[in-house]
Amino acid sequence: MAIMEILTYPNPRLREVSAPVDVFDSKLKKLTEDMIETMYDAHGIGLAAPQVGVLQRVVVIDTRPKNDEGRRYDNDEMGELEKKVTQPLILINPRIVGGVGSTTFDEGCLSVPSFYETVERKEVIEVETYDLSGKKYKFKTDGLLAICIQHELDHLEGKLFIDRISFLKSKKIKNEIQKHGYPKKEKKEKAEVKK
Repeated sequence: MAIMEILTYPNPRLREVSAPVDVFDSKLKKLTEDMIETMYDAHGIGLAAPQVGVLQRVVVIDTRPKNDEGRRYDNDEMGELEKKVTQPLILINPRIVGGVGSTTFDEGCLSVPSFYETVERKEVIEVETYDLSGKKYKFKTDGLLAICIQHELDHLEGKLFIDRISFLKSKKIKNEIQKHGYPKKEKKEKAEVKK
């Protein structure tokens, strides 16, 4: 497995529409493994293939919280439908075929790091997708998983969460990025222990 580079706005590849997957092979499996490792390494809960420069309809997600040892687990704060979905979740050629209700959440994005805004989404969604073997299936979900799926499927259409907020808020974020770029990640230096 390998850590992949995550593209950031305004990279034009993030604005392209992804092509459907038509070959379910070991290359696809390797891509999803690398995407999951990349998502975990970046402390994300979802990652779409276009975010790593691959214009295919592939998404990986894991919205479960982590315990002190860094292991992910189900908890009582998860939606009832969300708890029934095995994660990490790999979605191939996913599409939302139904949705009800409305909810809001302060969303962020690995491709727009350090910026967060409140986005409105469907509360419960039904998803039709394929697994790695090419088998089609459907499921319903709610909670953070439903929000994350909607966010990641936007990436497959060349959309970012900043496209789903008011024009003024979106412009403010875009101007901030244009003027100052993204905050640099501080590298932790190992302190030498002298005896």
